[in-house]
Amino acid sequence: MGPIVVIAASAGGLTPIKQIVAALPASCSASVFIVWHTGRHPSILPEILNMTSRLLVGHGEDGEFIQAGRVYVAPPDKHMYLDHGVIRLDHGAKVHYTRPAADPLFVSAAEAYGERVVGIVLSGYGGDGADGLATVKARGGLALVQKPEEAEQPSMPWAAILADHPDASMPVKEIAARVAGLC
Repeated sequence: MGPIVVIAASAGGLTPIKQIVAALPASCSASVFIVWHTGRHPSILPEILNMTSRLLVGHGEDGEFIQAGRVYVAPPDKHMYLDHGVIRLDHGAKVHYTRPAADPLFVSAAEAYGERVVGIVLSGYGGDGADGLATVKARGGLALVQKPEEAEQPSMPWAAILADHPDASMPVKEIAARVAGLC
């Protein structure tokens, strides 16, 4: 299995998510996990991403085995966790006033996969993803943040930068190329 890529986004994050997923080659061995703050509202993010993705995109399901070359989106109103080859979902307490939240995903990925994790924080309000990205970096993973000046809503990128020094803060185009190169 290749890298474990975890992505956090909220307001203004759809276009960056689409750019990153569209850049992944069909031969990509990474497993990609996305938390986009949708709350309880229905999410058609997998359908949107499947329009341009060379990889299969779907909502993660509780107990589902993680496969290489797949993109998993946290379903509405559920936190998504990684547990040594298996996806876990729960309806636990909101984190940073949201469910799904990125921090539970990022922390569980870092604990299970250590240096194989690539954490990415994109545009959005608030500070979700900042603590999780710091955990990714502390466990030897790669921590990337969208350049705040480029983000439609720079709060999440700024929070991630201030929580810990990420490995890089760069435009989404460069993040997409870097992740595609890891495949």
